[in-house]
Amino acid sequence: MAAGLAYLVLLLALQLYGPAYAGAAKMKVVEEPNTFGLNNPFLPQTSRLQPKRDPSPVSGPAHLFRLSGKCFSLVESTYKYEFCPFHNVTQHEQTFRWNAYSGILGIWHEWEITNNTFRGMWMRDGDSCHSRSRQSKVELTCGKSNRLAHVSEPSTCVYALIFETPLVCHPHSLLVYPALPVALQQRWDQVEQDLADELITPQGYEKLLRALFEDAGYLKTPEESESTQQEGGAQGLVFENLESCNNAHKELSKEIKRLKSVLTQHGIPYTKPVETSSSEHLGSKTSTDRTAEQLRGNPGLLGNTL
Repeated sequence: MAAGLAYLVLLLALQLYGPAYAGAAKMKVVEEPNTFGLNNPFLPQTSRLQPKRDPSPVSGPAHLFRLSGKCFSLVESTYKYEFCPFHNVTQHEQTFRWNAYSGILGIWHEWEITNNTFRGMWMRDGDSCHSRSRQSKVELTCGKSNRLAHVSEPSTCVYALIFETPLVCHPHSLLVYPALPVALQQRWDQVEQDLADELITPQGYEKLLRALFEDAGYLKTPEESESTQQEGGAQGLVFENLESCNNAHKELSKEIKRLKSVLTQHGIPYTKPVETSSSEHLGSKTSTDRTAEQLRGNPGLLGNTL
């Protein structure tokens, strides 16, 4: 019935106003979605990410180099995790909210070596998380295919990933010695001989091996790690004296008042943050803190353990 009436009205309009009415009635069809905002879900996810630094060079067992340039994803709950070996780990909230979270959970940094075996890949200097940067440890385990099997957050802003691959199924596939150049293998042989001859202590032995792994590019020197954190990590304010600190506090107070007036002018409600004692700041987070952190864009699977 309604369709018939609409058709009738259209015919009458055409008779009264002619073909011009039909042209005026045409609607423009928008074929491309709006891409406003860094976190717009229609934007390619990689274009929204802003890494703090470049990844470290590819290193470790040569048979793992083929994973470089590839990415493996896993969707858990409403988040998509993506692991790109020797590059980074990212997280994307799978929602159409205008401020959907997309962030870097770590950039390829160095290997973790235990008992002369590659035990995991450390991705550090991710997006800022309070006073530090997010970081992830990727454990390589034997599997039938290359896949990201599991993601957890054993502690705040520190993520644990399990990556399965057939490339590590051989019992010797993650040994450090075979991956070394011949010159460094000979140097290791000499260190072993010196330990056997009691020319060095066990502590000296560990220190020499550490230096050897650093020269191979498997580990970062303390100086390199420190400089990387200074470049990519969050930096706090430093004041020369109490007067400059008080002046900065006054300026911040003025800015807070200005922002409050703007919110009030536009009818936007705001709440005063709950004050906590210094011991609570140093202690563990409450469930309220964790909830607020989720809303600010600190996704992840809380409460899991390695």
